[in-house]
Amino acid sequence: MIKEIKTEYGYFYFKLGKILKENNVSINKLMRDTETDFKVIKRLMNGDATRIDIYVLGRLCNYFNCTIQDIIFFSKEKLQLKD
Repeated sequence: MIKEIKTEYGYFYFKLGKILKENNVSINKLMRDTETDFKVIKRLMNGDATRIDIYVLGRLCNYFNCTIQDIIFFSKEKLQLKD
């Protein structure tokens, strides 16, 4: 579940949905464990986030032991990523 968003600058790839699936973690569990609002998580999954809180990203990276690029990735060119 990678959500691709095209902008005038390039492409953003939101990969939180894929991370949740790979780790078998529900949105509700992630909300409780990271004290993150449901709407914030859904925006990061659907690519609807226009402003991203670095503290939320920090909590998610810490929780999944990953980097920011594992959650949100930017490329000037369109990529063919597998879900």
